[in-house]
Amino acid sequence: MLSVSERLASLSPSATFAMAQKSSELKAQGIDVVSLSVGEPDFNTPNHIKVAAKKAIDDNFSFYSPVAGYLELRKAIVEKLKKENGLTYTPAQIVCSNGAKQALCNVLLSVVGKGDEVLIPAPFWVSYPEMVKLADGIPVIIYSDIKSDFKITPEQLEAAITPKTKVLMLCSPSNPTGSVYTREEMKGLAEVLAKHPDIIILSDEIYEHINYLDKHVSIAEFPEVFDRTVIVNGVSKGYAMTGWRLGWIAAPKWIADACGTLQGQYTSNPSTIAQKAAEAAYVGDQQCIADMRVAFERRKNLVVKMAREIPGFVVNEPKGAFYLFPDCSAYFGKSYKETRINNPEDLALYLLAEAHVACVGGTDFGAPNCIRMSYANSDEQLVEAFKRMKDALEKLS
Repeated sequence: MLSVSERLASLSPSATFAMAQKSSELKAQGIDVVSLSVGEPDFNTPNHIKVAAKKAIDDNFSFYSPVAGYLELRKAIVEKLKKENGLTYTPAQIVCSNGAKQALCNVLLSVVGKGDEVLIPAPFWVSYPEMVKLADGIPVIIYSDIKSDFKITPEQLEAAITPKTKVLMLCSPSNPTGSVYTREEMKGLAEVLAKHPDIIILSDEIYEHINYLDKHVSIAEFPEVFDRTVIVNGVSKGYAMTGWRLGWIAAPKWIADACGTLQGQYTSNPSTIAQKAAEAAYVGDQQCIADMRVAFERRKNLVVKMAREIPGFVVNEPKGAFYLFPDCSAYFGKSYKETRINNPEDLALYLLAEAHVACVGGTDFGAPNCIRMSYANSDEQLVEAFKRMKDALEKLS
């Protein structure tokens, strides 16, 4: 009997892209849908970055580059890490990939073996457990909720560690919650990990530049864990370059070498044009980051205010990224006409059908009481979306 592999059969489809597909289908029917589902900036890529990409085409950067990326780009990333984060790396410790998603997969496939446990604080980005499964590892979820601002404690981390623990995956600022670990909170986690020298820390920092606190804190800044921390980052979120597909790792050299070997066998280098664009992003004027962050913070304040005016939503205030993640469990068990709300996915489908607003249920994020909304949209569209949602939710009883 013909069938897909056991590896693929164990994977779940992406909940975020599934909802994006449903909303696209309604839009194709002429229905006015406000999308709060997909996690990407609604800004255009800054002009100086586009100019650099066009020049790269004219200058014939159309041949293979080194697998890990052009040396000039890796040097620019090294300089960014030194200037912005106070961290010292060499270009040999940087591997550029086709987006941060591939960078994450590269690391997991390079260090995780069959039966190894990977600790994942919840709520988490939907792809984390699936990536661990691809690497034949075992996802071990550490749960938190809105009462703790969706952050785990050092005590929870310590309790989850076993002799089989190989990797801890961290994401700050967080997708889907927008929560950000403070320096003191990150220090507490680092102190626990210092007692367990065989654990690798995989730190997803793709939302670094969309941070409403004073300064981004990377767990790699703590010397006791620096030599086994892998930073994952890229240009997608901070520079509005999601479609360019350029992510990277900064890692201990043995992990960087392993990821380079792996990537050399299944994709080789990322797009050379995207590499030159990313280089321009890092060495060019950084005002574009500040401007986008100001806009996102204004929108964050707007949506928090509107969400708190909806009875039944329990809302924390995000400190980074561009997501709101309210607890919506007050609506479970309620109905309207033939529709009954049993979980956040039912609520998301109801809001799409009744309000024509696309959100994503929280179950696949490890939070079955919550719903994710991206506020990477115009102020006008956000106001319209929350008005529609409030009207639709009032019909439930």
